[in-house]
Amino acid sequence: MSKYHDIAVRILETVGGSSNVSSYTHCMTRLRVTVVDRSRIAEAELKKIDGVLGVVDAETYQIILGPGVVTKVAEQFGEVLEGSVAAGGESSSSAEQLQSKGAQMKAQLKKKNDTPFKNFLRKIGNIFIPLIPAFVGAGLIAGIGSILANNITAGNIDAATWQQYVTILNVIKNAIFTYLVIYVGINAGKEFGATPALGGVIGGVTILTGVTAELPIFNIFTGAPLTPGQGGVIGVLIAVWILSIVEKYLRKIIPDAVDIIVTPTIALLVVGLITIFFIMPFAGFISSNLIGAINWTLERGGAFSGFVLGTAFLPLVMLGLHQVLTPIHIEMINSSGMTLLLPMLAMAGAGQVGASIALWIRCKKNKSLTNMIKGALPVGILGIGEPLIYGVTLPLGRPFITACIGGGIGGAVIGLFGNVGAIAIGPSGVALIPLIANGLWLKYVIGLIAAYAGGFIITYLFGIPKEAMAEQE
Repeated sequence: MSKYHDIAVRILETVGGSSNVSSYTHCMTRLRVTVVDRSRIAEAELKKIDGVLGVVDAETYQIILGPGVVTKVAEQFGEVLEGSVAAGGESSSSAEQLQSKGAQMKAQLKKKNDTPFKNFLRKIGNIFIPLIPAFVGAGLIAGIGSILANNITAGNIDAATWQQYVTILNVIKNAIFTYLVIYVGINAGKEFGATPALGGVIGGVTILTGVTAELPIFNIFTGAPLTPGQGGVIGVLIAVWILSIVEKYLRKIIPDAVDIIVTPTIALLVVGLITIFFIMPFAGFISSNLIGAINWTLERGGAFSGFVLGTAFLPLVMLGLHQVLTPIHIEMINSSGMTLLLPMLAMAGAGQVGASIALWIRCKKNKSLTNMIKGALPVGILGIGEPLIYGVTLPLGRPFITACIGGGIGGAVIGLFGNVGAIAIGPSGVALIPLIANGLWLKYVIGLIAAYAGGFIITYLFGIPKEAMAEQE
């Protein structure tokens, strides 16, 4: 048996066995389990499993395993779960009753935590999180293409040979960034309760395919021609939300016999016209002014803005408030080719890395803690900060605070330099280096080093709890 199978077996045992699991899924770093009775979870034993980096008790019970590992463990967890149910001789009706009970408890918990603002953040996350792998892959391809293009311009490599490769890389990159509004429209349709394909069409409407300089569509408020993509993803989110309302209403009044023909036709026509003549001008105004205000603040705020952003980002992540920044990043990239926010926010994870190294040095006798740091540090350096946050610094208290301050120091350095932006979102830490715009990667690296050093020094001097230094196997 593989080690991932062993981890899955032990996780299932410590969460109360198959009879206590109603459903499960996973994200980039966590196995998310919906349990029937949380009192049956042996959390202390669960945390001791080799490979488990921490737990989060939220709407689902979340076991932090780290990128890569979580996918393999989740696959084994499903097999172990099915095998355990079969071996236990549970009937299908018993399993159905268990699933129903778990779904009811999940619904009750969701209703309890379902404030309008939390629900909004959850939907934003569900729309954009599935796109992150595409952002990462296409963004790194764009970074490679940019490096080659810069070397062609500088005369370091032959344009006749290498330009074709730049063109090919750009074609692959453009597949996500050029048609992003369509992907957002599809995912928004799923979240808002509209037909996903219709959501994708409404997103595609904002591209204004077929509109040319000779045959423009005019902004009814200003008289100026509309530009493709005006309003960006913010406009798409508004438009698809309206689509969901129109579509639900039509399905109530349109006879079933003609629903498949009439409902999508009327919905697309009505919402398409609203999108072109009202949402695109309105969302374009909002988007341009919002991005302008953020850029103005970053330019004027400099080091202070960077410090505040670098310090506050991880608390925002813990509260789930960071999801609202994703469409802002995307709009900044659409409007100026880069997001100035991301490099500053990335310093938060670097502060965690520095703090964890300080803990590793000063808490050598605590084998449990140092083993946790060894497992979480490599992915932390690559920008996946959750294992370090939930497995190392946050449980100890003070190191989390000093790590945030270290991130603020790195953010201040980035803010002091100014105009350090990223051409795509997704990666963080060292993995963000190839995505830094305009060849300013060295300034970003200096910021990372400052955050590492700041988190290390402040934690080493002020952030080490005495109990963490105690000898422990």
